Amino acid sequence: MNDAERLTHLEERYAHLQRHSLEQDKVMLGLSEALTKLQQDLAALRGQRAGGSEGDDLPAERPPHY
Repeated sequence: MNDAERLTHLEERYAHLQRHSLEQDKVMLGLSEALTKLQQDLAALRGQRAGGSEGDDLPAERPPHY
């Protein structure tokens, strides 16, 4: 392998690594946004649970299968 072929090979590998890095950045950004949304949803659910009594939503009568 001469120097020109070697340089071409290295440039191709470098271009591949750059593209791979950009794709990883996009995926990481998406995961970060999803995590932020899940944390907000969890905080909202915890706020709803803390806002009311835990037994308020349960019916006072027994289900029909008893």
